Amino acid sequence: METLKVGEKVPKFEVKDQEGRAIKLSDYKNKKLIVFFYPKASTPGCTAEACNLRDHYVMLQERGFEVLGVSADNEKRQYNFSQKYDFPFPLLADTDKEVITNFGVWGLKKFMGKEYDGIHRKTFLIDEHGVITHVIDKVKTKTHAEQILELI
Repeated sequence: METLKVGEKVPKFEVKDQEGRAIKLSDYKNKKLIVFFYPKASTPGCTAEACNLRDHYVMLQERGFEVLGVSADNEKRQYNFSQKYDFPFPLLADTDKEVITNFGVWGLKKFMGKEYDGIHRKTFLIDEHGVITHVIDKVKTKTHAEQILELI
């Protein structure tokens, strides 16, 4: 797994969100962007993380950032997750793992002695020119927005 690093340009992408709308990197041209990757919609850690970002969304926007969540869940699962918790930001249904692979967050994981391939929980902060300014490898799900705000 070769994760994108600070200073690297984000590869172009186009993936549908929870409502079937095509979301492209170019939609965020001249905007700062937070892209958070999570393993599975509606699981406890992913819910805590996304809800924390939701609760601080206005503050993040005031700092000039837009937010995108990404997992390999399908549109229906992303839609249900978004509706249940009233997320104000798009959730990408990256079922083909295009964005997940390009960012380098798909790889070997270990849980309770078992190894499997999956999404590593990571967050990328991207500047107005599509360049990564920060990578958060150790996401604190319950206080993730605070982690981000400390960096910006």
